[in-house]
Amino acid sequence: MKGISYTRYGGPEVLEYGEVRDPKVGPDQVLVEVRAAAVNPVDWKCREGYLDSVLDAVFPVVPGWDVSGVVVRPGPAVTEFAAGDEVIGYVREDFLSRGTFAEYVAAPVRTLARKPPGLSFEEAAGLPLAGLTAYQVLVKALEVGRGDTVLVHAAAGGVGSLAVQIAAHLGARVIGTASERNHDFVRGLGGEPVAYGDGLTERVRALAPEGVDAVFDTIGGDTLRTSAELLAPGGRLASIADPEVLGHGGRYCFVRPDAEDLATLAGLAEQGVLTVHVEETFPLERTADAHRRNQEGSTRGKIVVTVDRTTGDRP
Repeated sequence: MKGISYTRYGGPEVLEYGEVRDPKVGPDQVLVEVRAAAVNPVDWKCREGYLDSVLDAVFPVVPGWDVSGVVVRPGPAVTEFAAGDEVIGYVREDFLSRGTFAEYVAAPVRTLARKPPGLSFEEAAGLPLAGLTAYQVLVKALEVGRGDTVLVHAAAGGVGSLAVQIAAHLGARVIGTASERNHDFVRGLGGEPVAYGDGLTERVRALAPEGVDAVFDTIGGDTLRTSAELLAPGGRLASIADPEVLGHGGRYCFVRPDAEDLATLAGLAEQGVLTVHVEETFPLERTADAHRRNQEGSTRGKIVVTVDRTTGDRP
């Protein structure tokens, strides 16, 4: 099959488009015909070797963890899905090798849920990793509930834009940091935007004089330290970007595949509670360009890679 792979760590130039090995479908796996795969910052961080201390790389590596597509066949132990089902998945294993930037992927059933019918394949591909991150941090780590005031950083980004919507759905008041050009976008999601940069503390204090009940940090560094100072007494802090959060009494979070959580997100999307904004799409053979675009930052919503289904043979 056709796919993207790399044989060494490095920049986007190490990504090659061509023939990659066909996936083997284990008993608890599902062979998925990939229609779209979203790009996430963790993809290029893995490609550059930043996660080498925690994830073995079995070269050549096919990158990518997000997927939307159609079930070709389930493994012999799988009863949850049948051929023809449309699915989404956060297809992360405990090593790097068999990713989603290819025509097909063998996805563990624990990583999959049914695709929301109301979302395009491109939109649906942007939901799993970012949506699970937002949901697990807000619901499980921060325990956000009705009446809370929540500060979400990078509120126009892939994770942040979904976090704003989920927090609002949970009944919270949401303040979101974003560049000026994205303020209307954040308002449309249900948040109150504030600008980044000098004076952030004063701007947030003007909206929440007594502090915020919870902060969802996606940036780290100085932003994390500022966030800790903005908490109300008893406030909760979580970060997906900086383990220094532990020193501030907060939680350091790394998203995990969870079929039940993913099904909940799919349900919210089908109800219209969640929308996924796709900023730009690239064909599979231009995955390196999609990585470059994501690595530039300042993306509104998601960058998605699409697979042309007019070519290619089924493995």
